[in-house]
Amino acid sequence: MEKRKLGNSNLEVSAIGLGCMGMSYGYGPERDDCSYTESSRTRHHFFRHSPSLWSVHERRARGRSPSSIQWASSDSHKFGMKIDTSGQQVMDSRPEYIKQSAEASLDRLKIDVIDLFYQHRVDPHVPIEDVADAVKDLIREGKVKHFGLSEPGVQTIRRAHAVQPVTAVQSEYSLWWRRPEEEVLPTLEELGIGLAPFSLLGKGFLTGNIEVNTTFDSSDFRNIVPRFTPEARKANLALVDLLRKVAERKKATPAQIALA
Repeated sequence: MEKRKLGNSNLEVSAIGLGCMGMSYGYGPERDDCSYTESSRTRHHFFRHSPSLWSVHERRARGRSPSSIQWASSDSHKFGMKIDTSGQQVMDSRPEYIKQSAEASLDRLKIDVIDLFYQHRVDPHVPIEDVADAVKDLIREGKVKHFGLSEPGVQTIRRAHAVQPVTAVQSEYSLWWRRPEEEVLPTLEELGIGLAPFSLLGKGFLTGNIEVNTTFDSSDFRNIVPRFTPEARKANLALVDLLRKVAERKKATPAQIALA
């Protein structure tokens, strides 16, 4: 598999990464064990092609998904999201919690250092400078190598980068979500920060396997995503039809064309 360096850093990763969210929650009922058959086949197929970019998070199935990739060569991990006593997902990017999350991640992953440590979402209650400073401490201690942000605005990127250089920004980016091109991508280019896009397959829609009448499990988060209402799906199928036509000419699948 081709490799890429994230921005101006020395962190080299595979051109395609594997996000592990769907292996434990989000796209249907939570699983008690991430080694179930379909996910296991996916992980092993991915690993056989020498990948080096895995994305996991402490929130995913209450911390279970990281245990499934202990043998991966490089990984990115996220902090800043937890489950409160009422069972609700809440943000928490207090410096003390960031450091606690790092220690827990190192223990679960059975590794000595986290390659890329992302803030899962910008916490409006904690100055981004405090977040960057906490990660800077972890880097100084040798527990983290690189700092990342997920879904930040341009000013947040600049403020964080001034305290601790940001290696990568993770943002949704695909054929049906191009908004990062407006401000985020030019800023990353200017500052020498890499882009690690997620949902390149449009949460499954760009694979061509979701139709207007497709139903999702009640626990599937796509039930509350506006782009997945029947009306929106009907309108957006024109894009999938175009993908299919291009895929046929290239002897590929719609998903392969979307990734390319």
